[in-house]
Amino acid sequence: MPQPHLRTVVVLAAGEGKRMKSALPKVLHPLLGRTLLGHVLTAAAPLAADRTVVVVGHGAEQVRAHLTEIAPDATPVLQAQQLGTGHAVRIALEAVPEAAGTVVVINGDVPLLRAETVAALVAAHEGEGAAATVLAAEVPDPTGLGRIVRDAAGRLEQIVEERDATPAQRALREINAGIYAFDAVRLRDALGKLSTDNDQGEEYLTDVFGLLVSAGEPVGVHVAADHVETLGCNDRVELAGLRRLLRDRVNEAWMRTGVSILDPATTWIDVTATVERDAVIDQNTQLRGTTVVGAQAVVGPDVTLIDTVVGAAATVLRSHAVGAEVGPGASVGPYAYLRPAARLAEKSKVGTFVEVKNSEVGPGAKVPHLSYVGDATIGAKANIGAATIFVNYDGVNKHRTVVGEAAFIGCDTSLIAPVEVGAGAYVAAGSAISQDVPPGALGVTRAPQRSIEGWVARKRAGTVSAAAAERALAEGASAGGPVAREGEAIHGDAETVGRPSAAGDTATE
Repeated sequence: MPQPHLRTVVVLAAGEGKRMKSALPKVLHPLLGRTLLGHVLTAAAPLAADRTVVVVGHGAEQVRAHLTEIAPDATPVLQAQQLGTGHAVRIALEAVPEAAGTVVVINGDVPLLRAETVAALVAAHEGEGAAATVLAAEVPDPTGLGRIVRDAAGRLEQIVEERDATPAQRALREINAGIYAFDAVRLRDALGKLSTDNDQGEEYLTDVFGLLVSAGEPVGVHVAADHVETLGCNDRVELAGLRRLLRDRVNEAWMRTGVSILDPATTWIDVTATVERDAVIDQNTQLRGTTVVGAQAVVGPDVTLIDTVVGAAATVLRSHAVGAEVGPGASVGPYAYLRPAARLAEKSKVGTFVEVKNSEVGPGAKVPHLSYVGDATIGAKANIGAATIFVNYDGVNKHRTVVGEAAFIGCDTSLIAPVEVGAGAYVAAGSAISQDVPPGALGVTRAPQRSIEGWVARKRAGTVSAAAAERALAEGASAGGPVAREGEAIHGDAETVGRPSAAGDTATE
């Protein structure tokens, strides 16, 4: 025979959530790194239940697929017709006939519920040997919620849904949080006696308490320390409210560990992210997914990091990163875009309007501005000039570029992969490099410059440009300076074409 389960968790996640007005089942709506359902399962996880059953209904296949990702050990059970919470729990227990001991039932839309509160409910229930215990809360506005009705001695008498409540009962502010602990044997017996004689014509799980009280069974009420934990949501306005409350909770927790959050109202940190001590998070910043921010790093303002690691003492300013790694002391931004597998080594730099994808930027290397780095390896202390493009795609396949240690890539260069620029090599500004450049060599692909004197006067006569040129030529002649003759051109040679000059460097810092 199978061994009895001493604890079973049942999560009610079958409802459609009509007021959400969404093709997505309500319990799958996201909230700072987890779905509503994910938050509930996380709160229940420390109970170490022998079995977790999730009752699914609306969007069942979507919910099942999500469970496969986040809780593969959970058992989904289909409630084909939503005939009430009592009916849902009965179906769940039929799927685990060996369940014994304590059955914990939780609504799937209470994402602020803390694991400590669930544990305290179960401890109170088991410690008192109760047949059933309900989690209650005192709320400012109980509208729409079931009420806890007590007798003159303060004991639970019944739980009444608002639509079935009397005016006096509706005035009560102690509400049912939709979270319960039951003795499995007595729960099964009571579920078999439920009636549909109510306003909705459904089997109410809350009626179990009235049945147990009538039978003289001990029932209890455990009051949550903070009613905010018990809040659910029925529409997107309420969901946004829960998101703000969770944001404030998460931010406060990080600040108490030694993280500086300069503007908590505009800082959104997923519950799955990690921030180390003495990090500074500036305004309008989102840390999403499995993002990690190291000690003394500065992130923000205006930064979104998704599944990204930022090393100690690094700086990320006004940038967007997905699946990237920023090494210790590295600098990113402003207005940089780090795509998946962008890996920046210690003290490297990716600057303004730079995009990096599937590439390594070596220790101390710099890509200061206006460049695209794709499928590349950049060596330590290399300098990549402005407007450099790593040409990685031939229309069918991606190819890789390697830039060696301390190499110097001039501005407005295209590195056409597959290609390698050796250690210490230079590439002249304006070059399109499609062949390897040996270590210490200069790569140049410029055509000789031609200057056609007098072209503007002949072809653009009467323009402001022609007038300016005429004045400049006249001033040069009167000053006795050299004036080029018609058709004369001055050309640079291969030794000087890539050399820094007064006309402009081959690369920029």
